[in-house]
Amino acid sequence: MPLFQRALSCRNYRLYFAGQLVSLAGTWMQQIAMLWLAYRLSSSAFVLGSIGFAGQIPSLVLAPLSGVWIDRLDRRRLLMWTQALSMMHALVLAAVTWQQWVSPGLLVFLALVLGCINAVDFPARQTAIGQLVDDPAYLPNAIALNSFLMNAGRFVGPSLAGFVVVTAGEVVCFLLNALSYLAVLLALRAMRISFRIEPSSSTLKSFVDGNRYTFTHRQIVLPVILVAGISFCIMPYTVMMPFFARVAFSGDAGTYGLLIGSAGGGALLASVFLLTRREIRRLTLWVGFAATSAGISLGLFSATTQWWQGVPVLVVLGFSTTLAFSGCNTLIQTRVEETFRGRVMAIFSMALLGMAPLGCLAVGTVSELIGIRLALALCGLITVFVGFVYLKAIRK
Repeated sequence: MPLFQRALSCRNYRLYFAGQLVSLAGTWMQQIAMLWLAYRLSSSAFVLGSIGFAGQIPSLVLAPLSGVWIDRLDRRRLLMWTQALSMMHALVLAAVTWQQWVSPGLLVFLALVLGCINAVDFPARQTAIGQLVDDPAYLPNAIALNSFLMNAGRFVGPSLAGFVVVTAGEVVCFLLNALSYLAVLLALRAMRISFRIEPSSSTLKSFVDGNRYTFTHRQIVLPVILVAGISFCIMPYTVMMPFFARVAFSGDAGTYGLLIGSAGGGALLASVFLLTRREIRRLTLWVGFAATSAGISLGLFSATTQWWQGVPVLVVLGFSTTLAFSGCNTLIQTRVEETFRGRVMAIFSMALLGMAPLGCLAVGTVSELIGIRLALALCGLITVFVGFVYLKAIRK
């Protein structure tokens, strides 16, 4: 069986794949339109950083607790609730923008609301993947396909968002995202699957046991720490991109979509690279080198003065960050015991999504003092250091 077809041979995963294929493009369209709208209204790097912070800080606070729920509840029903709430959020965002009630402060609040939903939705989706395939040997392929889905949306969504914002406005982006959630809800409804429920135990005990399990297993905690470092230092560049598109490169929403889409193209290449791997023995080293490459790429991008200079650098940056994140995801999911999967993936989500807002807030604040370019260059240097520390740790 061809490598890319392993997980797709499973009915439940095929349904999941089809639904996410539609929805993730809409999600990226909304994210790009929301950030562009915020910068258009405020022209402030601090506002961009605040939206990034508000959208992801709930993962830092709620994700560890959500892992306990994920290991106890029917994950399909849980996902149906989170996807329905996300659709309602997109409709509210479209309504307030259409009525011209929107403001930077309201956008920050709406980002916080969506962040609370995603704090449960993201780890639930990551955890459910293991039960959507019929053979545990297909799990690495399913994770790689999931990464391909996310990055296909990241590649297509920003370009579509740039076109739609220029021609029709941000409201249409928000409405299209709301419609895209119907595909996921229909796919979840059609699944024939019974998720295992953890035997009854206290919430506190489940929470403590999950943390103890995660942080006492070296092969799990090292990838988690690496993801946290990359997320804090690298991911803030995405919310600062309107500055480069509009000020540094004298462009418009189309330029913004092109830049984000370039990083998405690199991420898509990394997903294809992972799909072609027959084994994961070298993955531990690959993710360390990818972290170092991401830091170097971010430093180079901070020095670019023309959009055509930034595009190839962003391709490398997108490739490196995706290889690191998806590689760490694969390493963790192939090592974790099923009993603890929800709680471990919640901690992984906390590292991936929860550290990013702290980085956004830090970079947004520092950028007001020393400039965006210098702040991102400093982040790149720190990431290179984190990559070297990880490589040294795995050699022991």
